[in-house]
Amino acid sequence: MKTFYTVLSGVMLAALLNGNATAAEAMDPAKLRQAVDAFLQVQSAGLPGKVTVTVGNVDARMKLAACPAPEAFLMPGSKPWGKTTVGVRCAAPSPWTVYIQANVSVLGNYIAAAAPVPQGQPIVDSQLATMQGDLTTMPASIATDKAQVLGRTSNIAISAGMPLRLDSLRIKPVVQSGQLVRLVSNGPGFKVSAEAKAVANAADGQVVQVRTAGGQHISGIARAGGMVEVAF
Repeated sequence: MKTFYTVLSGVMLAALLNGNATAAEAMDPAKLRQAVDAFLQVQSAGLPGKVTVTVGNVDARMKLAACPAPEAFLMPGSKPWGKTTVGVRCAAPSPWTVYIQANVSVLGNYIAAAAPVPQGQPIVDSQLATMQGDLTTMPASIATDKAQVLGRTSNIAISAGMPLRLDSLRIKPVVQSGQLVRLVSNGPGFKVSAEAKAVANAADGQVVQVRTAGGQHISGIARAGGMVEVAF
């Protein structure tokens, strides 16, 4: 009987040791989440605001072999912005790949209408307010600085409180299609000026093409006052 208990104790000890070894060889879910968090912190560096990364839970029932160097990556088309999915893969000793849900929130300033903004009229400072919120939940191409919208006109009427989107704003042209403009060019020891006709609309600083009296097409930089700067 003593021999039987001795053998049984040895079997139980071996099973316990094997169980501990198996647990030690399994990938710790916490390390997976740490890899995702560290990866998103790097990927979101430089975003315009205070970034907060939240990593979803990892299914504890999932058994992955331990990996000394798990590599996190973004799936094609994914961004470190809002709700996203991050992959984590292991190359050796046992290759595997797992996908983990995460959320990247960006608390920052955005520009909203403090008063109604009529369609087609230049936007002035008194119509604007600086607000704060999670930029990842805002419309695409949201304005984050008043300088981005002042002087522009809106394609639509904007109600008070609505965020301003850059893709719905137009820059007032300083040169219009068909307008007679003054071509100017300066260089070491010379200054040239000639008359031409604009082929398209252009805002200050934009490239515009003009046609000279001789029919030649030239590209230059549109400037206020109906001037186009040309470099020769």
